Amino acid sequence: MEAVPWLVSRMRWLGLRSWIGWVPGSRRALAGSSQGAARWPTCAGGWPRLSVLDRSAIKGWQLAEAAGDPTPDGMQDFLSRMRWDADQVRDDLRAYVVEHLGDLGAVLVLDETGFVKKGTHSVGVQRQYSGTAGRIENCQIGVFLAYASEKGHALIDRALYLPERWAGDPARRGKAGVPEEVAFATKPKLGLAMLQRALTTGVPFAWVTGDSVYGSVYGADHRLRRLIERHGRGYVLAVTSAQRLGLKPVEGWLEDVPAKGWRRLSAGNGAKGPRLHDWAYLPYRSLVAEGWKTGLLIRRKIKEPDKLAFYLTLAPASTSLADLVRVAGTRWTVEACFEAAKGEVGLDQYEVRSWVGWHRHVTLAMLAHAYLAVVRQAALGGIGDRRPRRRSAAPHRARGAASALAAGVGTPTGPRAGHRLVALAPPPPAARPPEPLATTNQP
Repeated sequence: MEAVPWLVSRMRWLGLRSWIGWVPGSRRALAGSSQGAARWPTCAGGWPRLSVLDRSAIKGWQLAEAAGDPTPDGMQDFLSRMRWDADQVRDDLRAYVVEHLGDLGAVLVLDETGFVKKGTHSVGVQRQYSGTAGRIENCQIGVFLAYASEKGHALIDRALYLPERWAGDPARRGKAGVPEEVAFATKPKLGLAMLQRALTTGVPFAWVTGDSVYGSVYGADHRLRRLIERHGRGYVLAVTSAQRLGLKPVEGWLEDVPAKGWRRLSAGNGAKGPRLHDWAYLPYRSLVAEGWKTGLLIRRKIKEPDKLAFYLTLAPASTSLADLVRVAGTRWTVEACFEAAKGEVGLDQYEVRSWVGWHRHVTLAMLAHAYLAVVRQAALGGIGDRRPRRRSAAPHRARGAASALAAGVGTPTGPRAGHRLVALAPPPPAARPPEPLATTNQP
C-alpha cells in the first residue's frame, strides 16, 4: 500500500519539522546522553521520510541521507550505542495513537509477523513457522498489538519472540545483548503483557480479537481471556477446530447449527469489495458477569462450505451477530498495518542484530507508520482542521512516567505552546512547486 502523492508531498514539506515538533517530548528517553539528545531530532526525522524512499532495501546510508547526514555512522550509533529507552518511546507512540485515533468502541488486535533472515546471529532467529511466508523459514518473529477504530488503525506495542533455545543459551544471549531479566515467553504470554500495558495506561477499547495462537483456553491463553473478562471487555478469538468446548471439539458443534441458522454477512470491505461469508452463532453456558454472554461463532466459505473457522466470543448480552462478525473482521487491520509498515516505512528492513537494535528500529518504524495513518485520516476524514485538546500523554502512559509532550528542542514549528505531530502543512518553498492532489490513487 503506497502513500498517495499528496501525502508524500506533505511529508516532504513538513516531515522533519513536524517530527521535531513532537518527538523531542520523548527526549527524556535518551537517559541523559548529551550526544544522543543532540542527535535525536535528526536521526528520528529519518523514519517519517522513509515514506519517500525506495524500500526495496533500506540501508543505514539511506536512513542517514533522509536525515541529512553525510555518513551512516550516526544512524548506526543511534540504533545501537546511544542511550535512550525504546519502551518510553513506545509509550509515547501509544499515547499519540490514542489521542488521534482513540474511540471507546475500538478493537485491539493481537498478531505476529515474521522477519526473514539469512544468518544465525540476529537475536531470536531460528527456523520456525512464519505466517508472513506461509512456511517454515529462518526468521525472527515479532508479536504486535494493533489499535483499530473507525478513525484508523496503527500498531501500538511490540515484543520480539525469543525462542526457548535462544533463551537458554547464555553465550548467544550475551552476544545479542538480551537483558538478564528476559526469560522465555510464549507468544500468548507476550500478548498478555501487551494487553496489560494497554489496560494499565487507560487505552480506550471495547473488544480484543486475534487468531488461534491467542484463542486457546489453556495456559497463558486462558489467562489472556480471563484478563479481558475481568476488565469488562469483549473478545472474538479464533480457535482451532480441535479446540474442545464442553465435551466435544468445536467442530462437533456444527451438528447443532439449524439449517436456517446461517446468515450471509460481510466482515468488512476488502480489495475486491465486501468480504462475504456465511456465519452462525451458538451460545454456550459459562460463568460470566451478569449481562454478558459467551458463544461459538462459526464462519463458512460460500464457495467452499467445508472451509470453516471458529471463534470463542464474550460479548454484552445485547450484541448482535452482525456486531460479532464486524469484530472478527477487524483482524484484517493488523495485516494492513504490517503491509503498510513494511511497505512504507521499512519495518522489516534493518541492519541490526541486537535486542536493543531490533526494538529501537521497530519502534521508530511503528511511530512513522502511525504518523502516516493519522495524516492519511486527516486527509481522507477531514479531521486535519480540528485542533485536539491540549493535554499530556500521561493518561495513556505507564504510571509514573514523565510527560511525553514536554517542550522540545530547537525552534518551534508554530506559535502554539504545545506540539502536535500532525499539523497543517506550511506553504512549500518557492523553489519547489506544489504537487497536485492525486485523484486516481485513493485508498
